This record gives sequence, C-alpha cells and structure tokens, in this order.
Amino acid sequence: MALRLWLAVAGVALLLGAPGLALPPGTEGPPPAALGSSSHSLRYFCTAVSEPSQQLPHFITVGYVDDQPFTEYDSITRRRQPRAPWIKKVEEDDPRYWDRNTQIAQNNEQVFRRNLEILRNRYNQSGGFHILQYMYGCELRKDGSKRGHFQHAYNGRDFLRFDIETLTWMAVDPTAQITQRKWEAEPAVAQRKKAYLEEECIAWLRRYLDYGKETLLRTEAPLGKVTRTFVSKGREMLVCQAHGFYPKEIEATWRKGGEIMEQDTFRRSVAPNADGTYHAWLSIEINPEDRDLYRCHIDHTGLTEPLVVAWEVLSDNVRHIVGIVFGVLAALLLMAAGIIFFLRCKQQGGPL
Repeated sequence: MALRLWLAVAGVALLLGAPGLALPPGTEGPPPAALGSSSHSLRYFCTAVSEPSQQLPHFITVGYVDDQPFTEYDSITRRRQPRAPWIKKVEEDDPRYWDRNTQIAQNNEQVFRRNLEILRNRYNQSGGFHILQYMYGCELRKDGSKRGHFQHAYNGRDFLRFDIETLTWMAVDPTAQITQRKWEAEPAVAQRKKAYLEEECIAWLRRYLDYGKETLLRTEAPLGKVTRTFVSKGREMLVCQAHGFYPKEIEATWRKGGEIMEQDTFRRSVAPNADGTYHAWLSIEINPEDRDLYRCHIDHTGLTEPLVVAWEVLSDNVRHIVGIVFGVLAALLLMAAGIIFFLRCKQQGGPL
C-alpha cells in the first residue's frame, strides 16, 4: 500500500472555508514493525503565535512517536529537520522526504497565520499576544485497537475537537460553532479525517517504529522504592516511586494485607525522564501502626514477575555505618575548604 504523509492541511484550511490541499504520495517503506507488548502513538503538535520572539517563533510544529520528538519545523529555519537519529533512515526509502515535508510545513505555516487572524477578528480582539494550537495523531494499542485525535485550542482553551466515533465536531462556544458548521456542511471532511487517523497515520506509525526499533521498542525494567512523610498526629503518607522504566505503560497498586487499596490511592501521571525513560509515583495515607501491612506492587513488561516494595527501617548497624560515612565526608569537605582558602591567600599575597 502506498503511504501518504497527510499533515492535515485540509483540516486547518477549512477555518477559512477553503478546499483541502492535495498532498503528494509517499513511497513504500520497510515492512511493518512488530509492536511488542505495549501501545504506541504518533502525534503532531502545531503552534502559531501573533507576537513571535527569540524564544518562541511565529510558527512551530513538532512530531512525536511515543512521546519522543523525531521531527521539527519552525518559521525561523523554515525547514523540516530531524530530532532523532533514527528518522534519518527514511532518506534511504524516500529521498524527497525532507523536501516534501518542508513544503507541507510551509503551507501549514501560511494557513495558521491566516486562521489566527480570523479568530482574532471573530473574538473581536485587537493586538496583543494570541496563540492557536493544533494537535492530531493516532494510537495503536497493544490489543490491536486504534484511536485518533484532532483537537484545536485558542489562547490556551479548547476550541474544537473531532469525535472519530460519531464523525462530528465538538465546539466549545458560539464562535467555534462557526467553524463547526462549515466543516459539518462537508461530510467528506470527516470521512477523510477518519481514513487518515485509522489507516495512513497508523501505517506511518508502524514505519517509524521500524526505523527506530532499537530505541522505541526497547524494554527497561523499573526500579522501585518506598518513602514516608509525616501528615498529622496518628497519620502518615507512604509514597511508592517507580523510575527508569520503558515503555511508558505500567501498573502499580498499594495493597494492605494483599487487598488492593485503589480507592485510597492517589496517583501522579506517568512522566518522562531526560534520558527517555519514565517515572511514576502513587501515595496512600495510612495509620502508622499498620505500616508493615502495606506493599507496593509494580508490574511492567520489563519484569518477569511483579516487583513488590515495602517501607524498610534501617537497622542500627546500617544507621551507624551511614553516620560514620557522613562524618568522614564532612571532615573531607572541611579539609578541602581549608586548603582552597590557604591557596587563595597565598596567591593574593595575603596573611598566612
């Protein structure tokens, strides 16, 4: 099947009531990558601002595979560029990949500028800083199901969202309904969006996963630890931390005597680390007298069996050793500070 890199120029152009732009077809790529045991996603984030600066260009678009940036375009360089080493492999199968995508991004830039001005007029806004954002992409879950997203935001608030199940557009206010009526007046627009999200986007996702399989399909098991903090008299909080794992999907629960305490657990969203791995934590407020009954269970594709972590009190011997180590370190730091002071005074010819 021939693949087309369709970057939704048609979708953004319709704010103006203009027809969709025809995009050139792609080329045959490598065979689809094996998905492994986790879900994967391909998403693009586009942003246009009315008052650009050195830190924020007038227009920028960044592509992500599984939260990892792999391509970027901005109005300063005006060139689609790689953000991950593995995406450079695309040139072997598609020599015109960067030129074609650069042209598409430049077209999108012009469309976004016009749409930003249209929205400012619709909302009766004069000058000042305004921002138009656009996110679209697809997700292929480990059970084989597919999901797609098309969302618009203006000045940090939702503007319009596409419902792939009902093929309808969800507007948040009367101004957004103007665009909603334009798009729903052409049912073919929704059909094209659905086809892109469920077919072309998924095909490109598989292709990118094959190019970056050493990075994107790797497995790194989580490390876990439990800490505790004082809450109030007779109450404390246990915090279970899982870090350094990949892929992103992870299951963790607090259990008391084997019973899952889901209702009492507070979770923080899984977040990326600088090295491309992820971290997560979950906490639970408890009676200190029951502390020894609690266990944190962590399950991840990188583990052969769930990791069970509990709060552990340091033994007297360990505490004694830790105290000695800190004492030695403190003495060494004081000695180093004294040597540095002595050398500076000697260099400056000051009193010894």
